[in-house]
Amino acid sequence: MFTGISFFKFLKPLKKVNSKNIILFLAILGPGIITANVDNDAGGITTYSLAGAQYGNTLLWTMLPTTVALVVVQEMCARMGAVTGKGLSDLIRESFGVKVTFYVMIALFLTNMGNSISEFAGIAASLEIFSISKYISVPICAILVWLLIVKGSYKTVEKVFLVACMVYIAYPIAAFMAGPKWDIILKATVTPTVSADSDYLMMVIGVVGTTIAPWMQFYQQSAVVEKGITAEQYAFTRLDVIFGCIMAIVVAFFIVVACASTIHLQGLKIETAADAAMALKPLVGRHASTLFAFGLFNASLFAACILPLSTAFYICEGMGWESGVDKDFQQAPQFFWLFTIIIVISAGLILIPDAPLLTIMFISQVVNGAVLPFVLIFMLKLINDHNLMGRYTNGPVFNIIASITVVVMIVLTALMTLDLTFPGMFKEFLKVLQSSI
Repeated sequence: MFTGISFFKFLKPLKKVNSKNIILFLAILGPGIITANVDNDAGGITTYSLAGAQYGNTLLWTMLPTTVALVVVQEMCARMGAVTGKGLSDLIRESFGVKVTFYVMIALFLTNMGNSISEFAGIAASLEIFSISKYISVPICAILVWLLIVKGSYKTVEKVFLVACMVYIAYPIAAFMAGPKWDIILKATVTPTVSADSDYLMMVIGVVGTTIAPWMQFYQQSAVVEKGITAEQYAFTRLDVIFGCIMAIVVAFFIVVACASTIHLQGLKIETAADAAMALKPLVGRHASTLFAFGLFNASLFAACILPLSTAFYICEGMGWESGVDKDFQQAPQFFWLFTIIIVISAGLILIPDAPLLTIMFISQVVNGAVLPFVLIFMLKLINDHNLMGRYTNGPVFNIIASITVVVMIVLTALMTLDLTFPGMFKEFLKVLQSSI
């Protein structure tokens, strides 16, 4: 039985730090780190930048519970992949039927298409800071992304992705250059700031909600399966997941700190991550601004690879088609054509003057919010299926933690989706609630 209490027993192979264990861990390293860090994409960086710029350090406390939620959800996906050798779409189709899988795949395709478009918008915005036109940057980056996935092997692609993860160090450096007051930051991190202000509450929901997206669970599990990781090696994969999740939240933490210590103190208004990069220039110097802008470009390009790839993975798995980066167009035509179509549409829309990008991104966020609860419920049911997982099902302690995480994420996502769908309704509800109290 896999329980929260048996955590250290499950990691017994890692108690002896020797060259063999280190080599095994480095060989398995990848899926957890890559999946968690891609979530710090153009949309995520924008959310964290706005949080710091508008509310200073008061939202830093959300990072600790967010880390727990992210680890819990991604750990379950990686465990299912290692134990069953199947992707999440495969398991949903086998357990819940083709009809349910089809509707989930359609919804995920729509939301990921919107997310992919936002990544190419991030590429265009970040490189325009360096005076590079989007009509040059977007086509070149789209071609590079396509060539990497279509012509590269899984090992090559993973190495490139891991290097991209390392570039996120630009944000901690930018934060240190901003000269924050660490005693105030530490206090804000461990002391929750509660406010009845509706805008503040919506930002809390945004910060937490942007951390877990449906594509992450599908990509994490698919990557574990494609890498050939088994239950016997899972102790190392679990560390990969934990390390990746912590790394992703640390990056988010420093983005908030950088903007809180500069833009918020000066009372400046920003709307995007690119605005944040520009605003840093007169406040802390050109180098910090350049690092922030380069981090946005890296994150956008990184996610522009992963999001179309994850979409191709889970749709092909759900439909029972061949998939995998190590295959080619002949072996997995649907997989590579799906990837190609998403890249062409996403990059192409950015180049169209007056394209309704905000509407597309809005719809994708609403669909994302509507789909996530179903994905999390499917995961909980699958992870507790003894016929499927054997002794690797959730134990009582881990199940309680996972269930609380899922319920909280469903509530937060529902509130965020309602506010996006019916702007102002959530604020009015809070006003009525406050007046009645």
